[in-house]
Amino acid sequence: MKSLVVRTLSDQLVDLVRDRILAGVAAVDQPIRQDSLAAELGVSKIPLREALARLEQEGLVRSQANRGFFVRPLNADEAEEVFMLRLQLEPVTVALAAQRADDGEREQASATFAMTNTNGDRIGAFNRAFHIALIRPSRHPITTNILERLHVMGDRYVRKHLEPLGRDGRANDEHRDILDAWLARDTERVSALTRAHINQTLDDLRRQLAAAPSA
Repeated sequence: MKSLVVRTLSDQLVDLVRDRILAGVAAVDQPIRQDSLAAELGVSKIPLREALARLEQEGLVRSQANRGFFVRPLNADEAEEVFMLRLQLEPVTVALAAQRADDGEREQASATFAMTNTNGDRIGAFNRAFHIALIRPSRHPITTNILERLHVMGDRYVRKHLEPLGRDGRANDEHRDILDAWLARDTERVSALTRAHINQTLDDLRRQLAAAPSA
C-alpha cells in the first residue's frame, strides 16, 4: 500500500517561488512584491510570507525590517563555502550510495541523467536532481539533507558556471562518467570523478565571479 504524501500550500509555494528565484525571474536585491506575487499565484500573503521565510533559511532570500524580502545576490565567498562543503561530503556519500543502491534507485539515477541533457530554464533543476539521485541511496538522511540544501544554494552558481558556450556539454560528459562508475559500484573511481567534477566547477566559478564581482 502506497503512503499518501500531503503537501501543504506553503510547501507548494516554496517550490514555486524557489523556481522563480533560481531561474532568475525575481530581480536580485529588489524587494519581492508580495501583493502582486500573491495575486499572480492566487494565494493570500500569509502562506506566501511563510514560504519566503523558509527560503530565507535556505539562503536564497534575505529579509529587512519594514522592507520585506529580497533575492540575495551571487557571492564569491558563499560559492566557495557551498562547494567546499560539497567537496567534504559528496564524494564519499556518492560512493556509499553506489554500494547500497537497489535496482529501482539505479534505474532512477539513469532516468534522471537523461533529463540533464535538456537545455533551458530547468537545466539547473535537472542538474540538481541528478546529483541528489546519486546521493539518496546512501541511506544517510542527515548528510543527504545537508547536501540537498547545499545543492539548492548552489543552483544559481551552477547556472552561472554553465553560461559559457560548451560548458553544458562538458558537464554532461562528466555526469556520464560519474554515472557509469556509480552503476558499476566502482566506489574509488566514482568518488574521484565526483571530487574532480566539483573542483572543476569551483575553479571555473572563481574566475567568473572574480571577473564579474557585481554578479
